Amino acid sequence: MTAPLLLIAAGGTGGHMFPAQALAEAMIARGWRVKLSTDARGARYAGGFPQAVGIEQVSSATFARGGGAAKALVPLRIAGGVVAAVWSMLRDRPAVVVGFGGYPSIPALSAATALRLPRMIHEQNGILGKVNRLFAARVDAVACGTWPTALPAGVEGTHTGNPVRAAVLERAGAGYIPPGDYPMSLLVIGGSQGARILSDVVPEAMARLPERLRGNLRIAHQARPEDMERVAAAYDAAGIRAEVEPFFADIPRRLSEAQLVISRSGASSVADISVIGRPSILIPFAAATGDHQTANARGLVEAQAAILMPEPAADATALADQIATVLGDPPAALRMANNALRASRPDATDALVHLVSELATKAKT
Repeated sequence: MTAPLLLIAAGGTGGHMFPAQALAEAMIARGWRVKLSTDARGARYAGGFPQAVGIEQVSSATFARGGGAAKALVPLRIAGGVVAAVWSMLRDRPAVVVGFGGYPSIPALSAATALRLPRMIHEQNGILGKVNRLFAARVDAVACGTWPTALPAGVEGTHTGNPVRAAVLERAGAGYIPPGDYPMSLLVIGGSQGARILSDVVPEAMARLPERLRGNLRIAHQARPEDMERVAAAYDAAGIRAEVEPFFADIPRRLSEAQLVISRSGASSVADISVIGRPSILIPFAAATGDHQTANARGLVEAQAAILMPEPAADATALADQIATVLGDPPAALRMANNALRASRPDATDALVHLVSELATKAKT
């Protein structure tokens, strides 16, 4: 008998693709077949998915990019993607369709709605994204990665947490070495859209630290390609050892070795930080839709596991003070690490698997 098929629909950012990847890994381990429906941009982010996952590229588009001519073509491109998705589902019928947000998920969710297939969405952030908001009342379940999540009237959500990749789970609860008079690792991650301000502020903040701290620092700083040279030069001028790269493929390892993490508060970053259990300074991306990154950070901040610095307040002097506060108080840093662990949901993938299985079972009865 052919194994049941899970169709995952996700957009082309790590925030959407990492939890989608985690679910794909878990469902394949349980004997399911898995396909990923995305567009050409999303396919570029799918390199970490298991090889057994079939990738179907569908046409989609957003009104947020391009000029007038491009925007005029958006409905036609989406319609073409929906038709292709319907045809694909008729040939190989999914048992369940799960959308993780982003405009590339529109065709698959639209097709699943038209065919009345079991379907659900997973929202990573504390505020629904545009696409998930569109489908929230049209799906059988809404899984929420951040709790509480602001939902439309009449829509109920299930708190699953945000699934993390297997590489993160392998280091869940990794032993934390508090700051001290020895080499200390700091990880700076900002996401592709939000890294600019971190490149502007963090090196200067590090340079303002007392020599007793600055001399022990080992920085791993993720920066945009166009900012790498100036960021590296700033660290060098301050006498700080730093690796500056546009992308670190081994973020789980670096998180597990860090004494402190400075990060935007994207949902996946917050989940990774909490599952591994590290003190953090979170600087929400001010331009995020609905200020959802502040909502994402709230759980760790309220758990006293993270320090929240709104972007307008995150100047070099204020950031240096916060860094010095964490690194200068080892017992407090250890408490922050333990609090992050207590606030984590390492079982998020299992919770999502349970929802998928429930939908598939109900469809059979």
